[in-house]
Amino acid sequence: MAKSPEKIFESLDFTSLPEKSLVSLIKRDDLQMREVEIWEHVLKWVLEKNPTLLPDPTTWSDNDFNMIENTLQHFLPLIRFFSLSSDEFIQKVHPYKKLLKHQLYEELLNSHLNSNSEPNDNILLPRYRNIDGIIDSKIVNLNIASMISRWIDNDIKSKFAYVRELYLPYEFKLLLRGSRDGFTPKKFHELCDDKLCTVTFIKIKETEEIIGGYNPLKWKTSHDDYGEWGETKDSFIFSFKNKDNFKESILSRVNDASYALFYHNRFGPTFGESDIDIRVLPENNSKEYDYCLCQQESYEKEIIDTEGVFSIEDYEVFQILKRSDD
Repeated sequence: MAKSPEKIFESLDFTSLPEKSLVSLIKRDDLQMREVEIWEHVLKWVLEKNPTLLPDPTTWSDNDFNMIENTLQHFLPLIRFFSLSSDEFIQKVHPYKKLLKHQLYEELLNSHLNSNSEPNDNILLPRYRNIDGIIDSKIVNLNIASMISRWIDNDIKSKFAYVRELYLPYEFKLLLRGSRDGFTPKKFHELCDDKLCTVTFIKIKETEEIIGGYNPLKWKTSHDDYGEWGETKDSFIFSFKNKDNFKESILSRVNDASYALFYHNRFGPTFGESDIDIRVLPENNSKEYDYCLCQQESYEKEIIDTEGVFSIEDYEVFQILKRSDD
């Protein structure tokens, strides 16, 4: 039912579903529905239980609101109101503001109007959606793909971005996976050179941490002893504590565009002077990476606390393509 909820929610007997069954469905993190649709269906179910009321909340008295709130008491804490867009909030929640606790409503309002408003720790995160054709990754999930897409489009309007519903205007086309294709700069350049707009995800060995970066330009091979710099103001690097913890993500945009990217036949995807530095030390570009460093130089912020070199458990490089249905 969680995988194909339309069979339940769009059925003719949806409103006769027992409360306990509907609550158990709405509790699920993997319910494959948009949050605004869940809210609309819950209201439909509640109105069916109160047939004397008109659907228009502007016609309801305070007693009517109290009656509906009582019917909704087991549902309201399960609706992820913070996942809704500003338009959805104004159109679908604001007319029912009397159903919500005053503090919750004020926090919701602030999340849309006040860019400095901070989310609290009790906010339910977006549901895990399974949308085919977006990303095939062993390292990250759709929530992280959504955050990366927002960062690419500079669509971060508030500190609540990570709790909003998934933003997926792009397809992430897999170019390379270390565990499948190998961990050599030779293979990286063979599979990823000359591809515009790529994102790299690196899982650090013996931790759950994920680091990576976005390159709006093409990767290329330089055989110059000193390598070659790629200049752009639109690249960024990032980190996540693990694939399920996108609240504590760090975004670091380039602050020295002249040193945004580095190309060399002995280096993998390298950002800044040492911000993300992946290479082999000897003059043999078929050997696996043996030097990986993450040290703030050319980008705004340090993205991990790890000092010195680290080892890679796996890494993936994707090309970012606009989805054909957008």
